[in-house]
Amino acid sequence: MSDDSTTQCLLLPEIFGKPVVLQFDQRNGSSDGGAILLKAADRRYGLIQALVGCLRDKRQAGKVDHCLRELLSQRVFSIACGYPDANDSARLSADPIHKMLLDRDPITGRELASQPTLSRFENAIGLKELYRLGEALADSVMERHAQRLGGRARLVTIDLDPTDDPTHGAQQLSFFNGHYDSWCYLPVMGFISFNDEAEQYLCAAVLRPGNVTAAVGAKGILRRLINMISYSFPGARIRVRLDGGFAHPELLDFPDSQPYSPPACSVQSNALRSLGCFAVPLP
Repeated sequence: MSDDSTTQCLLLPEIFGKPVVLQFDQRNGSSDGGAILLKAADRRYGLIQALVGCLRDKRQAGKVDHCLRELLSQRVFSIACGYPDANDSARLSADPIHKMLLDRDPITGRELASQPTLSRFENAIGLKELYRLGEALADSVMERHAQRLGGRARLVTIDLDPTDDPTHGAQQLSFFNGHYDSWCYLPVMGFISFNDEAEQYLCAAVLRPGNVTAAVGAKGILRRLINMISYSFPGARIRVRLDGGFAHPELLDFPDSQPYSPPACSVQSNALRSLGCFAVPLP
């Protein structure tokens, strides 16, 4: 018996009469079988296809081995499976499940993109593409719930929350944040919920430097989401909930610049400021 074996009979002698030897030598194995459900969900909602439509491939066609859809899908599924770094592709490129996620044969299919290819892909995306990607994500969420609710909602709530993303190197835009006592990024996430439902749905995500305040960029996110909500759910009342980090005069004055109807709603907006939320009724 080798040193790598485990003798279970010593622990459970009444069950096992002989040593049980465990060997992890299965070829073409994967621990990410549940990712097939992610592929099924994406096939239903078409999110990756919508995101790919926001990108433009500027590479020389004769030198392309992996199309934009494959690169984006590889990154999305890898991150969803708990592999956030492009370096993880070094061991995932031959993983049979991850090959299946990209419609390749799990055994004989060619390997997925390497880390340098994925890094070039990520760095090639500019601000305009990022803006379109954000719109595609929000549009997907709005469309799905508009279908679910039949385009009718009494109240739509927007929640904005900053969150620290600690960094561990010399990454660009990584700065020290005194509140979180770490070098980090400070992305802001936007969620929406409907009526009295407790479930919140991610509809916006913006990466920001680690030394910004919570309110930076919040007004632009709110303006975009309010326009989308008013289109998908006409007549719905929109409520915005923010924590104390968003207490900035420009942001607090934002609801007063919206077209109120009826006038009584502006009084409610002012009254709710101290509670960290305000209502934005639309005509």
